[in-house]
Amino acid sequence: MRLPAEVSLFLLSLLAPGVLYTMNKIPAFQEPLPVLGMGMVVLGSVPLLLILTVQHKTKVDSLFYVFAEFSFCCMLGLTNALEQDGFISGFMGFYLKTGEPHLSTAYAVMMSYWEAVNLLLLLTTIHRMFAGKSYRSLGLLWSGSSIANQIVHIPGVVIGKYGSNIRPAFWRNVPFFLVPFWAAAQLFSRRREMPIISADKIAVEQRKSLLSRPADLLLSVFFLGVLVFFVFRGLVVLDCPLDACFTYIYQYEPYLKDPVGFPRVMMLVYLFYAVPLVIVLLYGLKTPGCSWMLDLTIFFAGAMAQTQWCHIGASLHSRTPFTYRVPVDKKWPVIAINVLLAIAPALLALRCHTSPAFFMKPAPEGQASNEKKTN
Repeated sequence: MRLPAEVSLFLLSLLAPGVLYTMNKIPAFQEPLPVLGMGMVVLGSVPLLLILTVQHKTKVDSLFYVFAEFSFCCMLGLTNALEQDGFISGFMGFYLKTGEPHLSTAYAVMMSYWEAVNLLLLLTTIHRMFAGKSYRSLGLLWSGSSIANQIVHIPGVVIGKYGSNIRPAFWRNVPFFLVPFWAAAQLFSRRREMPIISADKIAVEQRKSLLSRPADLLLSVFFLGVLVFFVFRGLVVLDCPLDACFTYIYQYEPYLKDPVGFPRVMMLVYLFYAVPLVIVLLYGLKTPGCSWMLDLTIFFAGAMAQTQWCHIGASLHSRTPFTYRVPVDKKWPVIAINVLLAIAPALLALRCHTSPAFFMKPAPEGQASNEKKTN
């Protein structure tokens, strides 16, 4: 009896803590280069073991190996989070010393906890892959999350206080930064399974102006607020001399000046990448027939959920020095604002997928409606 691919992969991922525990006990892995070498061997062995798992399959999507490799890494991340918060011990000591010392920071701990979400997404995606179901949307959600993770993580380490203590093992993150871009490109290039909606219904929806679509109008106003806040916090971390910026960083989010570097990089990523993306999404809400909204909103929702989880958690975590944590009297307003930043893209993605007619190209005349949902 063959186990389903996602079950086999989960069992393989459970080996990750054992590998860490064994390496932690071996004196040779108290030096940087052996840690890098062994890490490459372990991560390189995962695809080889997976080939044995799926060798009976006639055709396996190359993305399976990407998802599988990242699933194994998710278990490594979860192990780090649990050890840093004191739930387990004896797994990560050697790696924090000779590999990536920054993994003990509050941001890295929250980043590691998020791997539980990524693991669930990846295992579900693999299940749908081998069940012959569409997994494109789940893959885009994961790729948005993974890209956002690394685009903050790697520059944050380099420019932050750990930049002067980078060990060889840190550079293993580079392929884990590049591969999600390749995976996202693969997924974006594949044809989306669209619902069948009559041309009449599409025409009726696309004749409506923004003012006659209350939900879209509210989302547009919501995203205008998000855009303004992205710009404002970008100016804050760029040391803008305005009184409002000074007040905000000292009285509301002092975490933005934490020398670890992650919050500063995140705000700059929002300023230079998320702001243009929000403008594009606002255009898509106003203009009929922008079918790319169905994909881009999912990708953006994954990215914002990951970054805001890390940002909120790190600004409150005990591993963040007290002077950089959110002040007690401003705690709930700051949390509320940051939660709304994560919710806004999710609401837009939900709107696009529950009622996609406005964003679709006109269907042939006379084509009947179909209740089949988009993936």
